[in-house]
Amino acid sequence: MTTLTSEPGAVSAKSEFSSVAVIGLGYIGLPTAAVLAHSGIDVVGVDISEKTVEAVNRGEVPFVEPELGTHVAAAVSQGKLKAQLSVSAASVYIIAVPTPFLEDKSADLSFIMAAAENIAPVLVGGELVILESTSPPGTTQRLADHILEIRPDLSLDGSDNRPVVYFAHCPERVLPGKVMTEIVTNDRVVGEVNPGAAAMASSLYRTFCKGKMLETDAATAELSKLVENTYRDVNIALANELSIVSKNLGVDVWELIEIANHHPRVNILQPGPGVGGHCIAVDPWFIVAADKENTPLIRTAREVNDAKPGHVVKQIMAPFKVSDKPIIAALGLAFKSNIDDMRESPSVSIVRKLALENTGIKILVVEPHTDELPQQLDGLSNVQLVTAAEAIDQADAVVLLVDHDKFREIDIDRLSKKHVVDTRGFWSK
Repeated sequence: MTTLTSEPGAVSAKSEFSSVAVIGLGYIGLPTAAVLAHSGIDVVGVDISEKTVEAVNRGEVPFVEPELGTHVAAAVSQGKLKAQLSVSAASVYIIAVPTPFLEDKSADLSFIMAAAENIAPVLVGGELVILESTSPPGTTQRLADHILEIRPDLSLDGSDNRPVVYFAHCPERVLPGKVMTEIVTNDRVVGEVNPGAAAMASSLYRTFCKGKMLETDAATAELSKLVENTYRDVNIALANELSIVSKNLGVDVWELIEIANHHPRVNILQPGPGVGGHCIAVDPWFIVAADKENTPLIRTAREVNDAKPGHVVKQIMAPFKVSDKPIIAALGLAFKSNIDDMRESPSVSIVRKLALENTGIKILVVEPHTDELPQQLDGLSNVQLVTAAEAIDQADAVVLLVDHDKFREIDIDRLSKKHVVDTRGFWSK
């Protein structure tokens, strides 16, 4: 049963939590470390990347996220945030490491278990260990079991007079590009493994979070995050399928969805080149892996969205003959607008598929939020990173893959004699 604790509004927990160690300084870990430090808590960020550790200690952010740089710089200059390569003693440990999927679409928990192995030696009892990484149900319990296997002198319940360590799952629920706003305003789900953990975690998050604390058990908290993203994935799959049907029928899908959404109980999301990011493109597979026999809808939605890049490639090449060697301008590589995050990006998949299947063509990629191609495209001789002006001047076809605000500066009159594929409805809205 979910328990709603406290009215929204930050409270002080500095006396209760003398220090917090955040394991993983990526897109979630670093913002979490920054807002905790801003609330007055001493925070140590831990990461395996020397480059990331050095950047944070300079007060810099190694990726694009609006407003995060200001928070990090202030926290470091005030001595409330520092980064290091190893785990040291703390009152709270927040694990925010990747959970990619394996070839069979099950979750790769190796990063979580590696974090557990680094935390276990420094525990003395009384600490709170929070898992924020998106995980299949039961993962936080596995984390606790693994730590207690390493440290049998500790316990979950104080049996045999062994000190207690508390474990909770608190999934992040923020939107890339708006993390610094939503990490403060969104409600938090707080699931506990052993009694008392949820209350402790809620107290910590209330130091900066104005949203409500929804306390439950760890497995429910884990599944809730997967369900939130699966709901969006299924809805986007409907939109993506409609975009294909609409094109075949000569209908403008953007107008179609806008009209349908005027129904008071209809809210179809927007189609695109596919679904990317570490959440929506990944989390539904964790539910499928947990119960393969009873998840045909979730699996089908994933397959629809995973197939969309292939449809886009066919659309791009449709007007060209096999013997043609067109120049393609591909606008955007990130998985969503105005960020540099390319994890599971369908745009990257489209460019790679184009390059490998059509070796005679030239692809001019434009991504204003990076100065280098991602690993998946690096080394492909027919792919080049250029400016928007260079790409459009030379291109026979222009494909809009990401609706970055920067692309609004493009004069659409320059596209009049080119084959244009707008996967986001960017120039239709």
